[in-house]
Amino acid sequence: MQQGTGNTATGTAGAARTGVPHRRLAGGGAGFTLIELIIVVAIIGILATIAVPAMKTAPQRAREAALKEDLYTLRSCLDQFHADRGRFPSSLEELVSFGYLRAIPVDPVTRSADTWVVEYEEVTEEQDERQQEAGPGIIDVHSGSQDVALDGSRYADW
Repeated sequence: MQQGTGNTATGTAGAARTGVPHRRLAGGGAGFTLIELIIVVAIIGILATIAVPAMKTAPQRAREAALKEDLYTLRSCLDQFHADRGRFPSSLEELVSFGYLRAIPVDPVTRSADTWVVEYEEVTEEQDERQQEAGPGIIDVHSGSQDVALDGSRYADW
């Protein structure tokens, strides 16, 4: 018998070198124990339970972000129109015809460009003739949706 070669017949030579016993399958390959597989499956399950609720609200969060951006754009155009012309537009189409918008944006919640709810200014006798001829102008715009946002508020109140 030679010294220092280890007992290769029982598979302990690898264990002597690394300190970790090797498990051998019937085909000769290394494998995982049942407890290792259970732990991995449990970790994957925990990660899935964390990720699924976040993924469920992702489309609604995206629509809400688009609505906020569209409302900001529309309100900025209303303000710019008023600053340039001394009056508010009588319709959203007027913003397009005067070049403040390329097109009326689609409300991302209702998925329609026709559902915007506009708020008109009050016409008073003190306004000049040009404002009285144009009629009441749009001073604010809201979504036409009555649905509730993720924060609990109504989209129509934004």
